[in-house]
Amino acid sequence: MFTPYEIRKDFPILRREINGHPLIYFDNNATTLKPIQVINAVKKVYEEYYSNIHRGVHTLSIEATEMFEEALRKIAQFINASIEELIPVYNASHGLNLAALLLTMNYLNEGDEVLVSVVEHHSNMLPWRVLSKIKKYKIKYVYPDEEGFITSEAVENMITSKTKVLTFTHVSNVTGAINDARKIIRVAKRNGLITVLDIAQSIPHMPIDIKDLEADFAAFSGHKMLGPAGTGGLYIKREFARDMEPVLSGGDTIIDVTLDDIKWADPPWRFHPGTPNIEGFIGLGAAVDYLKRLGLENVRIHEEALMKHTLDKVEEEGLNKYIEIMGTKDLKRRTGTFTFRSSKYSPNVIGAYLDMHGIAVRTGKHCAHPLHYYYGWNEGSVRASYYIYNTKEEIDKMINVLKKFLSQNKS
Repeated sequence: MFTPYEIRKDFPILRREINGHPLIYFDNNATTLKPIQVINAVKKVYEEYYSNIHRGVHTLSIEATEMFEEALRKIAQFINASIEELIPVYNASHGLNLAALLLTMNYLNEGDEVLVSVVEHHSNMLPWRVLSKIKKYKIKYVYPDEEGFITSEAVENMITSKTKVLTFTHVSNVTGAINDARKIIRVAKRNGLITVLDIAQSIPHMPIDIKDLEADFAAFSGHKMLGPAGTGGLYIKREFARDMEPVLSGGDTIIDVTLDDIKWADPPWRFHPGTPNIEGFIGLGAAVDYLKRLGLENVRIHEEALMKHTLDKVEEEGLNKYIEIMGTKDLKRRTGTFTFRSSKYSPNVIGAYLDMHGIAVRTGKHCAHPLHYYYGWNEGSVRASYYIYNTKEEIDKMINVLKKFLSQNKS
C-alpha cells in the first residue's frame, strides 16, 4: 500500500504556492496532475527519437513506431483488451463521439431507439442527439434514483422492440456514484442491445476489466489518469471492430487505394486517420506503469479513506448545517468525489474563496446540466475530487476554510 506523502515528490507542480498558500489540488475529476515519470517520458521522445510512425524505414521512424505501439499495447492490457480493440483517440469526448458516429452510420436506422442516461457528461449525450437528427432515430432517457445511480431495473423498463443501443457512464463525474455496469449491461445484452460505456471516471480510480464488464464500446481519457492531454482510448469489441466501415478516413486507415476500390487497414488503424499524439501516448504508457506500480486496488482504498474522512469531518465540524451534499454516503458505491452546495453563496463564490486559500475545486454544472436540473440544483455545485497525492490534512484545511466562510454572517 502506498501513502500520498511518499509519492507527492513525483509531482513537481505540488511545489507551487497559490495566493501564498501551498497548492491543494482537488480538481482531479477534470484532469489529474502529472508525475515526473510521465513528463520525462514525453521529453525523451522529443529529445531522442521523435518522428512520424508507420511511414518510414529510417531509424527514427522505426523507433518511434515501436515505442508508440508498445505504449498502446500496454494501455490496452490495462483494461484487459487487445491492441486490435483499442482505438487511439484524443480524449473520452472524442471516443464517445466516434462510437456514436460508428453506430449511427453502421447500425442505426429511422425509428430505432437509443437509451441515454440523464447522469451523463454532455460528451455522452450530445453526440447522440446531434446524430439522431440525421438518421431520425429516437433518444429516450433513463433517469437515476435519488442517490444518483442508474439501475438495471430502470434500464429494463425503458427497453422496447425498437431499442438498439444503451449508453451510460460507469461512474458519475458529478456525484461519484459507481453504477453496477456489469449488471446493467447484462440486462441490455439479454434484450439484444449494443452497449457503450463511459469509463473516463472509473479507469483512474479502480481496476477495469472490460471483458468482465462485457461492454461493446468503452471510452476514456488519458489526462484523467496521470497521462498527457490529447490521449485516450475507444475500446471496440473485436467482432464490431472487424465488421464496421470507418467513418473517418485518411492516412494510416488503408492498405491500398485505387480510383475504384479501398482496402481498409485492420483495426485499430482503420479507425484512426492521420498522425496520432505519438509523444502523448508514450507518456500515457508511462502513466499506466506508474498506476500499476501503485495498484488500482490501493488507489481505491486510499480514495475511500479520504471520502470517509471528509464525511466524518463535515459532521464533526458541523459543516452539514451550511451545505447539502449530493450523492450516496455508501463509500463502497462512490469514488472520492465530494459535491455540495450552500444556500448562502453561489458555487462560483465558494470556489473563488477556496482559491484564495490555494484550494482548487470545480464549480458550476460540470458538463452535466441535465443531472443538476433533474435534482433541482439549478445554480450548479462545488466539486472537490480526490486522487492519489491528496491527504487528510488537505481535506481538514478545506473543511476549516469552508466552515469559517459559510458560518459568517452574510452582509
